[in-house]
Amino acid sequence: MSIQALQREVEDTKKWLDKAERVYKRDLRKRIEIINWVLQEMKKPDINICALIETRMNELIDKINKKDSIIEQDPLDSELRILDWILYVVCSNEIKKV
Repeated sequence: MSIQALQREVEDTKKWLDKAERVYKRDLRKRIEIINWVLQEMKKPDINICALIETRMNELIDKINKKDSIIEQDPLDSELRILDWILYVVCSNEIKKV
């Protein structure tokens, strides 16, 4: 189910990409890039995708904390929010078990 939801999201996002401007367009491109990365990683049977996403999120948090200005933090924050949504979509079943 989560794979189908992510694939649908890529299709929907591509539709909006042509109409978007500047920052929003950047976020849409990043959304497609990250979703495609997750879909590729999910194909690997030996990968714990939830842990991998959490690791990437923690790395982003570290990068955000090292930035001095909000302008520098904004693209990283957008990426973090995208990963947070993907984590929920992909790992919600595992989260419910805990």
